[in-house]
Amino acid sequence: MNLWVAVGMGVFISLNLATFLAAYSQVSNLGPLCCAPGQFMAKDFSAYYVGLWRFFHDPSQVYTHGFIADGEVHVFPTQEQYKYLPSFLLMIYPLLFLSYQEAIIVFNVFQFFLLVPIGVLIYLLVKDKGLGLTLLAGAAVMLAPAPFPGWGLSVPYFWLWKEGQAKVLETFLLLLTFYVGSRGWPIISGVLLGLSSFDPRFGLIAFPVFVMYNRKRIGASLLALGATLAVSSLPLLVYPQMGLGFVQMVFTSGVATVFYPYALIPLFAVVALWLLNREEMALAWRFLRS
Repeated sequence: MNLWVAVGMGVFISLNLATFLAAYSQVSNLGPLCCAPGQFMAKDFSAYYVGLWRFFHDPSQVYTHGFIADGEVHVFPTQEQYKYLPSFLLMIYPLLFLSYQEAIIVFNVFQFFLLVPIGVLIYLLVKDKGLGLTLLAGAAVMLAPAPFPGWGLSVPYFWLWKEGQAKVLETFLLLLTFYVGSRGWPIISGVLLGLSSFDPRFGLIAFPVFVMYNRKRIGASLLALGATLAVSSLPLLVYPQMGLGFVQMVFTSGVATVFYPYALIPLFAVVALWLLNREEMALAWRFLRS
């Protein structure tokens, strides 16, 4: 890696650490409810943790909103609703061996360390565009600068850390998807996009860039993507009540989900690569239509 790029990425991670530490004191079960003073809500991570418990103990209730008195952890006042595909729960399975509070801290720390390979992947994907654009892309994804008093240098990252959100993991998987595609490994790229699509919105957003990086062997990559999504969704068929709960969630609370600031992190990654490869994107899509 170029020395200046390495220094720049290190600076971005260090500045993000300041945001991480600012948010650490708020990593607890409770947080203020937006626009409703005096009311509280559990962290987003509560949806992952309770959803994980339900997946292995009461799978028909994975997408049920609210506390169920069947032995599950009660996150006061009530846990958030799980809204991802079941595949994400298998990815975070080891967290179930920890208490809720231990799990959210470990998950945040794990994601913070993912910033290192994220910086490497950005460099590998963007280095041909020049030093300035490489650092600009790195700053957008790894720092997402938007300072706010008491929130460090980044509102998206502060919100992500305090909520225990999974968008850094998603960003890493998307960037890895693009990199292995650029290296000529379409099957692995397709599998990775399928895994990173646990929040299907970002799988759709990333798909055009995925096509660009896999255009030479698009058939193999699409086959791997389809197979991975099918396997990832299999629990929805094996447990019909889980599948019904997923459908109900999508058409009720799912479609009404707000685009919170932390969602900008994977979005910045995809948009940066889209903008920096405009000509390649156009060529890839013309190739598909021909």
